[in-house]
Amino acid sequence: MSGPGDEQPNPIRLLLADDQALVRGALAALLELEEDLTVVAEVGRGDEVVPEARRTTPDVALLDVEMPGLDGIAAAAALRTALPTCRVLMVTTFGRPGYLRRAMEAGASGFVVKDTPARQLADAVRRVHAGLRVVDPTLAAETLAAGVSPLTERETEVLRTARSGGTVADLAGVLHLSEGTIRNHLSAAIGKTGARNRAEAIRIAEQNGWLLGE
Repeated sequence: MSGPGDEQPNPIRLLLADDQALVRGALAALLELEEDLTVVAEVGRGDEVVPEARRTTPDVALLDVEMPGLDGIAAAAALRTALPTCRVLMVTTFGRPGYLRRAMEAGASGFVVKDTPARQLADAVRRVHAGLRVVDPTLAAETLAAGVSPLTERETEVLRTARSGGTVADLAGVLHLSEGTIRNHLSAAIGKTGARNRAEAIRIAEQNGWLLGE
């Protein structure tokens, strides 16, 4: 018990970024229950992270991976440049190995999934704030097993564009490449992912987090 003369430390200031308002609200409510944590900002888009962080100066930013405007990993990199004192903890539904690797390369200090129990999430925030790294152990093991993406930047771009469907001619028009070049990149991507066809190659690459980006 704290006595009347005891000084309470300043609470850890948090910024929450998630495009799902219900999820964001639930996270805020859970974290606000902790005496040493306070939510100072909530945003629903990745491109709102840096401006809001500059305005509210949080200690830790909890970022979702998939958001409109700017994905969470790009937002993490931008935030680390704009406000180096703010630590980044990725909190996501998508526990994909490729996401974890890219998040760490972008300067994130932690990566946990959204179904992490509230007490563990609060502890992850405290540890990240203290300068430690926090990574979901299952995802860490999967990341080591999966390794880096085998796809080249162009193959990734072709698969990413192919997610919305369309013929080879359609893809060639969008990417300003010849149909033969598109076929070559698709063939290479199918081979590298061990897939049987384009749709399966996209699914495998998605599951490994290799297609995140523009």
